[in-house]
Amino acid sequence: MPVKFSIVKKLHIFIIKSYTGPLVMTFFIAVFVLLMQFLWKYIDEIVGKGLEWYVIAELLLYTSPTLVPMALPLAILLSSIMTFGNLGENYELVALKSSGISLQRIMMPLIVVSVFISVLAFFFSNNVMPLANLKANALLYDVRNQRPQLTIKEGIFNNDIEGYSIKVGKKDNKKNMMYDILIYDHKTTMGNRRVTVAKSGTMILTKDKRYLILTLYDGYAYEEQIEREKKKYEKSLPHQREKFEEQKAMLEMIGFNFSRTDEGLFSNNCQMFSLKQLNYAIDSLNQAFHSSEKNLAENLLISTYFRKEQSLRNQPNAVSNVLRGIARANDTLQMKYMESLDTTKKYITGVINFDSLYAAMDYQKKIAMYDYSSNLARAARSYISNTKEELDFRIKNIRKHEIEWHRKFTLSFACFVLFFIGAPLGAIIRKGGLGMPVVVSVFFFIIYYVISISGEKFVREEMLSTFHGMWLSSVILMPLGIFLTYKAAHESVIMNTDTYFLFVKNIFKKKVKKNENTSDNQ
Repeated sequence: MPVKFSIVKKLHIFIIKSYTGPLVMTFFIAVFVLLMQFLWKYIDEIVGKGLEWYVIAELLLYTSPTLVPMALPLAILLSSIMTFGNLGENYELVALKSSGISLQRIMMPLIVVSVFISVLAFFFSNNVMPLANLKANALLYDVRNQRPQLTIKEGIFNNDIEGYSIKVGKKDNKKNMMYDILIYDHKTTMGNRRVTVAKSGTMILTKDKRYLILTLYDGYAYEEQIEREKKKYEKSLPHQREKFEEQKAMLEMIGFNFSRTDEGLFSNNCQMFSLKQLNYAIDSLNQAFHSSEKNLAENLLISTYFRKEQSLRNQPNAVSNVLRGIARANDTLQMKYMESLDTTKKYITGVINFDSLYAAMDYQKKIAMYDYSSNLARAARSYISNTKEELDFRIKNIRKHEIEWHRKFTLSFACFVLFFIGAPLGAIIRKGGLGMPVVVSVFFFIIYYVISISGEKFVREEMLSTFHGMWLSSVILMPLGIFLTYKAAHESVIMNTDTYFLFVKNIFKKKVKKNENTSDNQ
């Protein structure tokens, strides 16, 4: 018994070592590929802004944890296929099964590892992911709002410096000189009232990059005066012209220095919440939603259906007596606030005879009643429409929080499900390395990803409940994992191409034989 236990222990250690190497390798490869995709997506907003290398490195560091929900399931799927594919290709699985060890027993240590990874994935998504999302989004916002480096091209107006529009006719980069300089000063926000023209000049940026020292040579400065309005017979306004041989100006580089935004501005996003915070937020949002629904019903009943009109109570004719009776009924209804709308309708019809009330009115009052009722109906419709938009917004916000709540668990369960797809697939195809396993794993991962994205979209569009939409991929793929595990345990040839060729060949043989028998009978 101790000898057998020692052999099983060594077997488990061997399988775990065989699995750990490919898992770590494929995980970092997947993260690297996804990071390259991230850089390619935001390359135009990062390059050319004079960012320090450590800012870009910090952005990639904060972005890497946000890619784990895609990289980890893919790594588990690929590494499990590679591990059992290598065991099958080297006939190690055959040797283990021939010695009486079942596939379930061989998979047991990796099942324990997968459960451990799933638990770690949950704690990672609950504690690390919110912080990483907060840091990455805040830093990405600062990078995207950072102005690009000041680059003045020949013959093109440059408006990067706030309040100035600069045009340079020709540049000499060797001498750091510019020629035919034209500068419009827009700092007063009153048009092109001040214009500077110079034959040549230089631009030097201070060490702290906060100011641009502009030195101009041999030029004029024109400025229009605004002391009085222009009269009809005057062809031009008075202006001031200043000639200079050398003139220096210091321009403030507003927006060119990289600055950090307060991360607290992004902390209210549901992606930055932990499970406890999401529970609190969802409960608060649901209470606000039900409160808005209740307010809608109460306001419609009180202000529209049981509206009190003070101006109608003082009328001296017989119609006003009925109206005063309606007002008294409205007071009673508003105080009692009947248990149900059906009971309220019965109470109203018992108190008020609307036909006789309408018949007692003259033509002018009927027209006035129509107009007044139409205005009330339009106001009620507008109120209902606005409230509906508000309720729709609240529902979408609740759905976003519920999606993030379920995402905390779906990542962990996806790691577990994809292991049960990858391990039996590797045992069935019996191919190791990065060839066939990569093709198969990418195929199944695309299926998983498409189903996950579709389920989340169905939730956002209110076609499915949050639970059904977020767990749709797991519900579909889990039976597939059980089926593949069963087939691998019973030496299935489901992934063997020779089996399908033989099946097609047998069909053609049967068809040819049937045709021959038919011709012999004729």
